Amino acid sequence: TALLISAVAPMLIIPLLMLGGAYLCFEGVEKLAHKYLHKPHDDGEEHAQLLDAAHRSADDLLAFEQKKIKGAIRTDFILSAEIIVIALGTVASASLLMQSVVVSAIAILMTVGVYGLVAGIVKLDDLGFYLLKFNDARRAVGQGILAFAPWLMKTLSIVGTAAMFLVGGSILLHGLPGAHDVLHHAEEWMHGFIGGFAVITPLLIEGVFGVLAGAVVLALVNAGKKIWGVVRPTH
Repeated sequence: TALLISAVAPMLIIPLLMLGGAYLCFEGVEKLAHKYLHKPHDDGEEHAQLLDAAHRSADDLLAFEQKKIKGAIRTDFILSAEIIVIALGTVASASLLMQSVVVSAIAILMTVGVYGLVAGIVKLDDLGFYLLKFNDARRAVGQGILAFAPWLMKTLSIVGTAAMFLVGGSILLHGLPGAHDVLHHAEEWMHGFIGGFAVITPLLIEGVFGVLAGAVVLALVNAGKKIWGVVRPTH
């Protein structure tokens, strides 16, 4: 799809990147603001649903799990599309064959390297439970994995949220005219305060910009929901 857009309507690449970047920032802010946007009884209801799901049949539990991960799949899809379009942008002036090779290589690398690693991490608890069946050193390893997995998941959640702000903020900021010059001047200005660490200034600016952009999009989405709730006809 990215190659087709590049060949037929290349002017759409930047707008699509900007939309995807805004969505990533929105997802990040929505995640941070979840407990403030939802009432306590909503969280209690969700907890009750989780407990209820744990006592259901395997088929019901699988259906419940599939429903819960739809949001994660959607976010990963948007992030993957952004990475593909960014990769395509780096070879925009190359031949169609070269563009195809580069995009395909990035796609394979992302699928096998990144999402393959994520799949392995998700299955850590299954490995831990499997190792508990043994009465030797493997059982201790399994217990260690089960104790470590929740901390790893929490860490990855934080890193993933930060990545959404950095990627989304970078895409949005670099899509604005003159943004490159602003980042360059900011890095030079910060160099006088923090010396060699000034190289992280662009990352900080992009991250903060991503948070602000996500907050704006979240406010617009919530306002739209309220307006839609008022004007939507009731049956």
